Amino acid sequence: MATSLGANTYNRQNWEDADFPILCQTCLGENPYIRMTKEKYGKECKICARPFTVFRWCPGTRMRFKKTEVCQTCSKMKNVCQTCLLDLEYGLPIQVRDTGLAVKDEVPKSDVNKEYYTQNMEREIANTDGTRPVGLLGKAPSSSDMLLKLARTTPYYKRNRPHICSFWVKGECKRGEECPYRHEKPTDPDDPLADQNIKDRYYGINDPVADKLLKRASTMPRLDAPEDKSITTLYIGGLGDAVTDTELKNHFYQFGEIRTITIVQRQQCAFIQFATRQAAESAAEKSFNKLILNGRRLTVKWGRSQAARGKESIKDGVSEMGTRLDPVPGLPGALPPPPAHDEEAPANYFNLDPGTSSVLNIAGNP
Repeated sequence: MATSLGANTYNRQNWEDADFPILCQTCLGENPYIRMTKEKYGKECKICARPFTVFRWCPGTRMRFKKTEVCQTCSKMKNVCQTCLLDLEYGLPIQVRDTGLAVKDEVPKSDVNKEYYTQNMEREIANTDGTRPVGLLGKAPSSSDMLLKLARTTPYYKRNRPHICSFWVKGECKRGEECPYRHEKPTDPDDPLADQNIKDRYYGINDPVADKLLKRASTMPRLDAPEDKSITTLYIGGLGDAVTDTELKNHFYQFGEIRTITIVQRQQCAFIQFATRQAAESAAEKSFNKLILNGRRLTVKWGRSQAARGKESIKDGVSEMGTRLDPVPGLPGALPPPPAHDEEAPANYFNLDPGTSSVLNIAGNP
């Protein structure tokens, strides 16, 4: 299909000519002195099919060579790495990130609509400083608890290893230690992670890695608020001897007014009562599995109502402060039940043998 001269000139003007790629720390590698080759208009972007500048480099020793797969415009639209297409902030697939931020950014897939959408996004990118995401992603909330728990905080350089040598798998590799590929047993071909597609990763659909992470997120422990709205107390465990009430107050006061702070040194725990239920819920949500004071990770749970505490104390011998009461030494045990007496049997008060008869003579003085 022939295109007009104006459209062809406009598209050629928007071909990418960059000086450095947009990469994550994992793809860039751990070597600070890296050498790259730059090929202007070397390949077509695998998303928008426009020519772009291709960069190729080796991220480290005994690692495979890597190159950019998508153009910088497609990378900026989704805020992802040009090579692995993982989010630059969290290191997670696009499907996981959009699920955590409740964002549904649907990029057109047809050629005409995709070109029109890309041109509009390029104008929006040109009006920004290039450090913040654009589109619906730029308007999304800044963070999510699920993303913070799943996010990869350190580079995963193991992902840059060479591919498995197919000749070694068949027993025909003759290179030995000089072979640049890995001599390892391949994964199960039926494993969903063995079938990954770059377009599915970019559009956030049918991504096996994202499905695995979302299943992990669904099984992660979470702290549900109790149904009793009168409960405004949080239990903080694992304090140790270094954490003081002042440090607890400095951390939890940001969520709302604190009514009381009770520290139980024997059990190394504390009870923090807030003035409102909203403040307690905010503190529980922001501190669960994330509270670290003086290098100690503390346990955060909801307190219990007075009625529930009373029932448990009667049932299990636990005090109102949550401590187990030790038995008092020296007290006698429970008495055995009295034996069952037969009404027809004579009463034997002196434990005499019923087979012998004894006569008790009482001699009186004359």
